[in-house]
Amino acid sequence: MTASLLSLRNLVVSFKTPNGTVQAVRGVDIDVAPGEMVGVVGESGSGKSVTFLGILGLLPHTARISGSATVEGVELVGASNKVMRGVRGKKIAMIFQDPLSSLNPVYRVGDQVAEMIRAHQEVSRSEASARAVELLDIVGIPQPKVRARQYPHEFSGGMRQRVMIAMAIANDPEVLIADEPTTALDVTVQAQILEVIQRIQRDMKKAIVMITHDLGVIARVADRVQVMYAGRVVERANVNDLFATPTHPYTVGLLHSLPRAGQDRLEPIPGRPPNMLQPPAGCAFRARCPHAAAVCATSLPELQPYAHSMTACVRIKEIDVAAMSGVTA
Repeated sequence: MTASLLSLRNLVVSFKTPNGTVQAVRGVDIDVAPGEMVGVVGESGSGKSVTFLGILGLLPHTARISGSATVEGVELVGASNKVMRGVRGKKIAMIFQDPLSSLNPVYRVGDQVAEMIRAHQEVSRSEASARAVELLDIVGIPQPKVRARQYPHEFSGGMRQRVMIAMAIANDPEVLIADEPTTALDVTVQAQILEVIQRIQRDMKKAIVMITHDLGVIARVADRVQVMYAGRVVERANVNDLFATPTHPYTVGLLHSLPRAGQDRLEPIPGRPPNMLQPPAGCAFRARCPHAAAVCATSLPELQPYAHSMTACVRIKEIDVAAMSGVTA
């Protein structure tokens, strides 16, 4: 594979709370190559967003981060504020989940995009404003000159998300982190936003991480997929292989939870994710897994090659993978 633009190694994120330490991310390894879109999927609380907010230094002071995260060779874990200011927005940028709360309601949209440009580039206000209009046009906002002078409350949810994308690409970063960018959007607007992100990946050759709980989004846009559960990656595969032949019981459960034609009712995964104040020994998924055995309680599963995937399951060679496969999005 081409050398990675973004590389995470043994990333650990924890939070100190009055009740103890929450182990949110527990040894995550992820690589993203130029021009590649990597999907990161899992239930709420699996550690998806925390992983990437952590490497960008956007978590509260109670967070503790260790391991390694490099973007274009620059180490982010433990980096100084000066280094982070030079990296965020310029080398790596984030498209946040909720544009309404991310945009300042008292500033014009164009001024907010221009502010991102001037934070990293030596340009005049007029040059930054002109570039802001160009960016709004690139992400598909109609009448960008007019819209640039409007305020966030005058935009629809989909248009506000387009503004967030314009801000993220304002300084031409090599890596974009898209954190649930289609949440709360209707299916038509969702498709439009995904098309914008795919066009940026294709035309600008960006490396993109797509964080989502929506497997339909992953099936449409991702090249490779990282499935996370309880702060760890439990399966890693190319997107076509993941949907055709999933190998981890948790991935199978997620796929079976998707609505399908001719289905009378959904098939939810029984139980709930573990309390990360006290993560269980061994496999964190075992209490919900139909294939769990005694060995699952004592052995912490590491990713190992199986079929076309990397899977963290100690029983993968014993359980009937064929019976689990054949789920299509």
